[in-house]
Amino acid sequence: MSRDGEPPVNDGSGAGPEQASGGDGDEGAAFRAGVRDALAGLAARLDREHERAAHREAVIDRLHEENQRLRRGELQHLLEPVRTALYRVHDQARRESGRLAAPGPAEAPDPGQTALLLAALADDVADALARLGVERFTVEPGAPYDASRHRPVAVTPVADPLADGTVTAVQSDGFEQGGKVLRKAAVSVGKLDQGAGGAGEKDLEPAGRAAQAGRDGAERGETMNSGLGTDR
Repeated sequence: MSRDGEPPVNDGSGAGPEQASGGDGDEGAAFRAGVRDALAGLAARLDREHERAAHREAVIDRLHEENQRLRRGELQHLLEPVRTALYRVHDQARRESGRLAAPGPAEAPDPGQTALLLAALADDVADALARLGVERFTVEPGAPYDASRHRPVAVTPVADPLADGTVTAVQSDGFEQGGKVLRKAAVSVGKLDQGAGGAGEKDLEPAGRAAQAGRDGAERGETMNSGLGTDR
């Protein structure tokens, strides 16, 4: 009791130490439990994301492998005509080699047959390239020189002004794809020889003088013969 005889008033601020420590322990335990739950949820979420990432990587790897397999198949399909043409070239070359090396009376190779064989080999290769979209184009002698389609490999002096700047000979055909020249045709180009006329004239002058001397000698001989006949 107080000095005035009234009972003391308890405002709750003077709680015992045991009660205060018990409240703090409950709050700390709840906080720690909440943190553990949050970490467990975060770990589970990370595990799920890791599984999804691994699945995506597996799908990407599988698609890449399938793409590579398809590309290899397409490449092999594109190379099939080339292989077929090379088979024919190989077989023709083998047959010709075996024919020339066969025992027995040696026969000189027929130039005409050899030319046909080489032309057939070139046609087989051109056909294989055509199946790949590469077309062969030829150049005829006398055609105007075209720098976009022709590759000059030699210059041929010409005396005819009309042949100046034209193709005089073809060394190899050209190839193009979709209008784009992949390889230019190798050609010889004519160039007007400025000294051709003078050289020709110089070459003709001695012959002209000799012919004129022959004609003069013949006339003198006829005159002498006529004179001798008159004397008789």
